[in-house]
Amino acid sequence: MAELHEGSNKDRTGVELFAGAGGLAMAVHRAGFRPLLFNEFAKRACETLEANGAERLPDGQAPTRAPGPGERVPLVAGDVQALDMTYLSGQVDVLAGGPPCQPFSLGGVAKGDEDKRNMFPQMFRAVRQIQPKAVICENVRGLLRPSFRRYFDYIQRELELPFEERTKGTDWERHYERLLERREEEPDDPTKRYDIVMMPVNAADYGVPQIRNRVIIVAFRRDLNVDLQLFKNLVRPTHSETALIRSMEEDGEYWKRYPSVPDHVRERAMARLPKTMPMDDGLLPWHTLRDALAGIGDNKPLPEITDDQLDRNERYLGGFTDHVGWPGARVYDGHTPNELDRPAKTVKAGVHGVPGGESVMLLDELVPDRTAPGGVRYKHRYMTVRETARVMTFPDTWELKGPRGEKMRQLGNAVPVALGEVFAKAVAAVLDDAEERRK
Repeated sequence: MAELHEGSNKDRTGVELFAGAGGLAMAVHRAGFRPLLFNEFAKRACETLEANGAERLPDGQAPTRAPGPGERVPLVAGDVQALDMTYLSGQVDVLAGGPPCQPFSLGGVAKGDEDKRNMFPQMFRAVRQIQPKAVICENVRGLLRPSFRRYFDYIQRELELPFEERTKGTDWERHYERLLERREEEPDDPTKRYDIVMMPVNAADYGVPQIRNRVIIVAFRRDLNVDLQLFKNLVRPTHSETALIRSMEEDGEYWKRYPSVPDHVRERAMARLPKTMPMDDGLLPWHTLRDALAGIGDNKPLPEITDDQLDRNERYLGGFTDHVGWPGARVYDGHTPNELDRPAKTVKAGVHGVPGGESVMLLDELVPDRTAPGGVRYKHRYMTVRETARVMTFPDTWELKGPRGEKMRQLGNAVPVALGEVFAKAVAAVLDDAEERRK
């Protein structure tokens, strides 16, 4: 597959750090940025990037020049701390990446700055080395927790003034105070200062069939005089729960798309709607898990997984790679499943593997169960890797490498492609606007 080295629509360039399975890299590329470099540490994620068109360099070898149009994207596998990017100085329009989120995640150990996995300093180092026109950084909503609030503000100030380096032996609190003083001063060199926009987002509000709360920070080099208000306008939500609720009202458009849904499933979903229908907000409906399986956009419907297809040895089903049943799904308190007529729950990587409840889904079929109210319950099973990839808005052509657990981990760590694309396209648009105004 060649998505990572096909020609882009515009002659803009990008670099992706912490590339993972390639979600944000693909989004940036689709927005017209030609990739110049990928870096990733995880072995299986590197294999995924390589399978989709990146050219993995031999261990210990570093690129010395930017690839030209049509050339494959070099992938440096290994620790970003050992990567020298100075050869790209002045050649990069956007630097993108999601530094490892475990230090700040509710599901992680939440040590924040004390955690050695905190890779934000490496993003700032990359900014110093290549001075990109823009930076896109995605991370978990845990950064907004009260216990991290001050440190998160420090991260934003570092991105504003990346050339005000923290000296060895100086704690972050003292450096933070220094940054607050410096940001009040007029910069001697505006090419070394950035203006930032920080936005808490829910991916479902941007057409992703998943509830996924994240923080996105975007920075623009000050000398470019980018219109920040235009950028904010371009990244406003496009979908809403209100619109989904309205589409589910009696004889609503949602149910017209799925005439074969059993009455008891429809009634269950309808029973949860508010008694008073909300006012139209002018947005599109949230996409649901059912939408993802049926196919959003050009995607074709995924074939159903039957009981006799819960086979660990089966490679694919109906022509779709990674659409493989997996036995052993359970539902219990604290381990609740996805429902088809809602966006999926957040796809997670997990500290010790993929949490089970997040990858279990309820089906439309009722089965006998003497322990359940009324003696019946809804059948359930694990979501396939391909179904999970659709929830993350990866194309069906995207190849994931490694065993099932590793593929799910890569997806849980990724940026949904559709979410990243909204922000990357907005970055491209405001850079174009700034260039036009300078003519």
